[in-house]
Formats: sequence, structure tokens, C-alpha cells
Amino acid sequence: MPLAIFDLDDTLIDGDCASLWCRHMANLQWADGESFLARESELMELYAEGKLAMEDYMAFTLTPLVGRTAEEVEYEVGPFVEDVIEPLIHSDAMRRVAAHRAAGDRVLVISASARFLVSAIAGRLGIDEVLAIELDERHGSFSGDTLGVLTYREGKITRLRAWLEGQGESLDGASFYSDSHNDLPLLRLVDRPHAVNPDPQLRRHAEEAGWPILEWR
Repeated sequence: MPLAIFDLDDTLIDGDCASLWCRHMANLQWADGESFLARESELMELYAEGKLAMEDYMAFTLTPLVGRTAEEVEYEVGPFVEDVIEPLIHSDAMRRVAAHRAAGDRVLVISASARFLVSAIAGRLGIDEVLAIELDERHGSFSGDTLGVLTYREGKITRLRAWLEGQGESLDGASFYSDSHNDLPLLRLVDRPHAVNPDPQLRRHAEEAGWPILEWR
């Protein structure tokens, strides 16, 4: 069964769910709004430049969750996804997911955002299988630490290969859709890479490689 793999942020949705969630946490007063959002914006600029250490981003943006239970966070995630994220889901993305399902492909979302966000958003698209950044919990609360390999850049390949082995699947005939040059390692690995609303660096590479370039709205 061929895989149809989708990045989440700026691919399936028109925005970055982690940044939007940070703004939501500031609105909840879980974080010092002005300084917290300014620092998050600086880190996202490094991401766009391909210079971000994802460990730094996660350590900073998970600070407001330290000591909070998964249930407390989930209580806020539901309305956040409904009110903020759902209007940002690309209709073209929904059609492409449906087309892959109709073709009998297995659909997977792989994202460099936290699992609690990725799972909730993918669920709104009817996608159950996700690979995302796993968060550590101690004594029933988030510790602010991550677990295992982060699904970022080459880490997406590491996590995907482990998942493939566990599922008895392969990358034969696989498609991958992404907007970011940070996903070039995985895009180069699959048989059917697609650049979706690509950033300038990915667009140049896709044009040179002859990859399909999709403009989803």
C-alpha cells in the first residue's frame, strides 16, 4: 500500500500551528505575551533560514506547559483547533487527501510540531496516523522536555524509518508533500516529492529537479 505523507504547517494548513498555539497560550495568560511572542518570532525566523535548533524552539515554547496536565491542555486544544485552525485548512489539501484515500493509499502526517497539536488537527482531516514531536510527562504533568528523536529535518527520516519497520511498510511509490526546504532530506528520499506553496529555496530546488509545484489555497 503506497504511502501519502503530508507535512502539516503551511502545507495542509495556511499557517504554523505551533506559532498560532503560542499566541493562544499568550491569550490564555499562560505566558508573558509580549516577550514570549517576540522570542518565538525570532526562533521562527531562524527556522525559515534553516538555522533553527528545534531543541531550542521546543524548550522555549513548552515552558508554559510545565506542570500542566494533558487533560488541561487538551481542554484548550479543542476550541483552538475549531476556531483558529479549521478556517486555515486548505480545501485543495482536503481534496488531495481524499484522492489518495480513493486510490487506496495509506495517509500519514509527519510534522515538527508537538503531537497534541498534530493529532488534533490531523483528526479534523480524518487522518489517524501521525508522527510528531513527543512530549515527556512526569507525575501526570508535562515536564517541558521532549522524548526521542524530533521529527525535524533528518529526524523525520529517522522516525519514519522506525515507523515503517514497525508497520511492515516501505517507501515504494510514496508521495510526500511539503512547503519547506527543511524537508528536503525526506523529499529527496521519496519516489513522488511535491512542493506545496514552497518557500523560495524549495521552489528553486523543485524547479531544478522537475518536481510538481502545487499552489494550495
